[in-house]
Amino acid sequence: MTEPGERRRRTTSTITRERAVQGAQDAARRAADALSELILHHLEGVSAVCRSENDGWIVNVDVLEVARIPDTTSLLATYEVELDQAGDLIQYRRIARYRRGAQDQ
Repeated sequence: MTEPGERRRRTTSTITRERAVQGAQDAARRAADALSELILHHLEGVSAVCRSENDGWIVNVDVLEVARIPDTTSLLATYEVELDQAGDLIQYRRIARYRRGAQDQ
């Protein structure tokens, strides 16, 4: 028990529980935030979120790499971002690059 005016110490499990990813939406937000700190491109959005084999998260983030006029000729890329259970970045890589106006194959 703590005395009045004392702060209660946090245990490691309490900190881990507070930091743990709270679902797909939280994983998407954390992945986008982590990627934006590493690359200097405008984020367009998240196109996929799924669990990884180690109970972390894999998130695909779409990024505007080269803005052009008209906008349909701009170059975009999809980055795969992997987070651990706590939501910390493990790795990222570009998995696709395409023109905005291009249709999916």
